[in-house]
Amino acid sequence: MSDMPHELPEAFPDQIKTIAQLQVDDPQFAELTDRYHALNAAIVRAETNEEPTSDFHLEDMKKRRLMMLDEIAGIVNRA
Repeated sequence: MSDMPHELPEAFPDQIKTIAQLQVDDPQFAELTDRYHALNAAIVRAETNEEPTSDFHLEDMKKRRLMMLDEIAGIVNRA
């Protein structure tokens, strides 16, 4: 199980207000963060064996989460 923070406030503690404002002002950003949260929750369920999955699928989900986190970081840094 991962011990890295993956919730957006933990990943961007100094950018919480910016993220909240972008979620209100930018529907595409809000949709991206919603998808991020859903994927992150799926990963947690897989890691805790609430919804077991193959190692390959779990690693694929983690890679997608990282790509989404990079995309979110880019948007937040430009704001």
